Amino acid sequence: MSTSVNSATQPSDLVRSAEDRVPTMLADLERVISLETPSADKEAVARGAADFAELLRERLGAEAELLTVDGVTHVRLRFGDSAPHVVLLNHQDTVWPHGTLDRLPFSTADGVLRGPGSFDMLTGAIMSVHAVAMLRDRLGEDGLDGLSILITGDEEVGSVTSSDLIRAEAADAAAVFVMEASADGALKLERKGTGIYTLVFRGRAAHAGLEPEKGINAGMALALTLPLIAGLSDAEAGTTVVPTVISAGTTSNTVPAEARVDVDVRARTAVELERVDAAIRALAADPQLEGSTTEVIGGINRPPFEPEQSAALFDRATALAAELGIAAPRGVAVGGASDGNFTAGDGIPTLDGLGAVGDGAHAEHEHALIAEIAPRTALLAALIADQLGR
Repeated sequence: MSTSVNSATQPSDLVRSAEDRVPTMLADLERVISLETPSADKEAVARGAADFAELLRERLGAEAELLTVDGVTHVRLRFGDSAPHVVLLNHQDTVWPHGTLDRLPFSTADGVLRGPGSFDMLTGAIMSVHAVAMLRDRLGEDGLDGLSILITGDEEVGSVTSSDLIRAEAADAAAVFVMEASADGALKLERKGTGIYTLVFRGRAAHAGLEPEKGINAGMALALTLPLIAGLSDAEAGTTVVPTVISAGTTSNTVPAEARVDVDVRARTAVELERVDAAIRALAADPQLEGSTTEVIGGINRPPFEPEQSAALFDRATALAAELGIAAPRGVAVGGASDGNFTAGDGIPTLDGLGAVGDGAHAEHEHALIAEIAPRTALLAALIADQLGR
């Protein structure tokens, strides 16, 4: 592994090259943001994947693969024939529904770029493309041997179809760089693991006015269970168990035969995730309302991203930032999960939060700071070269 940015990737040259690329990066961002790729629309995600494959061809002169898993399309570009040594993780799906551009169009003004998905995480994906393009210009395609770029299409809905792909791609990697954004530029050194659950309570319908006693109220079964679910949280351990979306019943004069609650679980350790998982299933097996039943859908989604997996790469990022003459990165632990949880959970060195600096993930004020794009793209290029031993 390199101990400094080598002669092919001189610090001032990388920063200057990234600065020169900013206008093209902004044009590429307008292109991909304007496609609108909500996670729930598999056809839109497929169109976005095809466009990213074309963009990779245009910027890198390389042919990417389109990999479809259960109807969701992902993009993979490998350089060389060897197993991936460095993996760049990106996603191009967003939380925004079609038509959002009518209200929140792509724009650049006063040093800020806006648009649905600009912060989370299309800016990071475009930075990935251009960081690799900078290295290709200096090292040639052979110099990128061992590098893999993944751009998935279902991160915002739990990476159900891409998690196995991500873990397989990174299985032998020395480094995984996750291009998620950062509100203040800090790199993500630790993330909580997550669980995603839906509890379905079933009872028996009856007329609420004529014979309510003949019903079994699934809404009541849910209500009696909610405090027990929330009580699984452990503030000292950093574990949160939060009932979120709740629904019950069909009409105002019918005893509800079914009720549902979604539950969001976050924990710092695998032991805590497993404790909560077992407890939720135990609650389902012991209904609080006689005659009702409870089904558990879902489970542990992403393992914890523990700090041991990021420490060495963060040290390298700090050293390389000094050589590049850019601000030293800070490290932070966060509650939100990413695809980096999968690789860190498998023991693969992983550094997250290398993408855009800005704010407003999943919010209408979503934006990225244009001035931060160049230095962070240069840092990513230096990290890739460093971990490829170039």
